[in-house]
Amino acid sequence: MRSVQEHLAAVLGAAGPVPPLDVVLHDASGCILAADVVSPVDVPAVPVAARDGYAVVAQDTVTTGGAGPGLPVAHDLHAGSPAGLRHVRGTAVRVASGAPLPLGADAVVPVEETDRGQARVAFQRAVGVGQHVRGAGADVRAGDVVLTAGTRLGARQIALAATMGRGRLPVHPTPRVVLMSVGDELVEPTTAARPGTVFEVDGHALEAAVRDAGATPVRVGVVPDDHAALREALEDQLVRADLLVLTGGLSELARDTVKDVLAPLGSVRLDQVAMTPGLRQGFGVVGALGLDAAGDGGRTVPLFALQGHPVAAQVSFEVFVRPALRAMAGHAELFRPSVAAVATQGWVSPPGLRQFVPATVLGSPDEGYRATPVGDPAAPSTAGLAQANALAVVGEQDRTVHPGDVVHCLVLEG
Repeated sequence: MRSVQEHLAAVLGAAGPVPPLDVVLHDASGCILAADVVSPVDVPAVPVAARDGYAVVAQDTVTTGGAGPGLPVAHDLHAGSPAGLRHVRGTAVRVASGAPLPLGADAVVPVEETDRGQARVAFQRAVGVGQHVRGAGADVRAGDVVLTAGTRLGARQIALAATMGRGRLPVHPTPRVVLMSVGDELVEPTTAARPGTVFEVDGHALEAAVRDAGATPVRVGVVPDDHAALREALEDQLVRADLLVLTGGLSELARDTVKDVLAPLGSVRLDQVAMTPGLRQGFGVVGALGLDAAGDGGRTVPLFALQGHPVAAQVSFEVFVRPALRAMAGHAELFRPSVAAVATQGWVSPPGLRQFVPATVLGSPDEGYRATPVGDPAAPSTAGLAQANALAVVGEQDRTVHPGDVVHCLVLEG
């Protein structure tokens, strides 16, 4: 039997970052930056007005402020006006916020501190040198590293890239995850149930889980328990997948086809992993061409085979698949946060297995946390998992959790 640690190490050893791509800003959102971004220019390139108002030499406002006659307005400048207008001492230039400051001017008087004159303007008070002016390079200096590799690109980072004129960025693209559910008994929830059928749950659940992990799900749907059909589906989907997840078909019964189809692939192992739920697991890499992982040195794709029980599939996703997706997307932080919580009630844990129990965790860092299992810890249900916000983790050596014991909990949501 393989330990959880061993299985996770094998997973992370095979799940390297997706090769970087240069993408347009629209497609960079949510991705991890693959290389440092160095500013090629000063931002702003020239001194600009920080407020709507009048560009002046600050010293001129000392003699004209208050009840004085003011200054003649010599020109208007708007955002986007070409830089290079030379300022004439003893005049004012009406400027919009973001407009380039005239050469020689060293301050801006905000429009609300003036009489808003068009031919001549009077000021309520004097201004100091540099007031309401953004100097050249005030935001970014040419040569500065403004975004470092490993940064997740959101609105603020993309705004900065656009400010510097970067229309494309090198990123680790979000992994494309193909999801297949295997089983003759499976029907879509939109289909009327028939005797001997069960609704297909895993694909829908994992589609949401993949999206929540920041990857792109591609749900194929139900594949029958047929060797040729499963192999054909794999050959078709691996061409477009960065990672593939199969659910179902892992029992020892003769009609379950996953083990037979995956066995010849060489690097895919089917193991008993020392955990519950999710005892039976499969993982390895397969080649995107011809399913030959070792044949032509071509691109290989990590493949997970998870148990079909919805709780087992979702727990295995959290423990193994989600960290792999985070690693493939270039994230430095792979795992969900965890907290130590006091158990409010006790339960029995099977010896030799790491137990993951759906639980609600309440509290705060100051007052501490409390963990309460949802449903039967020995047989977790989809209803219990839906109500839980965490998984309480019981170690392989622990056989009983008593009320008041401290358990470590994997936090699923805030």
